Amino acid sequence: MSETATITAQPAPGPLPEGVREGNETLVLLTPSAGAKVRALAAREGQGELLRIAITGGGCNGLSYKMKFVPTPKRGDILVRTAGAAVVVDSKSALYLKGTHLDYSNAMVAGGFKFSNPNAKASCSCGESFSL
Repeated sequence: MSETATITAQPAPGPLPEGVREGNETLVLLTPSAGAKVRALAAREGQGELLRIAITGGGCNGLSYKMKFVPTPKRGDILVRTAGAAVVVDSKSALYLKGTHLDYSNAMVAGGFKFSNPNAKASCSCGESFSL
């Protein structure tokens, strides 16, 4: 399979594993550029096609975004299909992420993934941590 075919492929809608529920883009919305980058990274990394976004304690503002690829969702996860990519969020992180947009820029300065979280009251200059 060519990389182009992998990058443009949509996540298969099939049945959800037990204990996993379907969410929608009001939880997490990827822009088209973020969706394309997620698909390309998933194909390159080979760790799984699902992007797990989680909130953990830490960072200069108290809460941090964590992202990693996983092969399958866990019980209690919410699966969101957005911009041709599949994102999983645990129910606790969903409370902090509701309405978040994830964008990607390949700019040399200030490029990379950028979270726009309407729940954040403050965030650090690099955008990797926030507070409520």
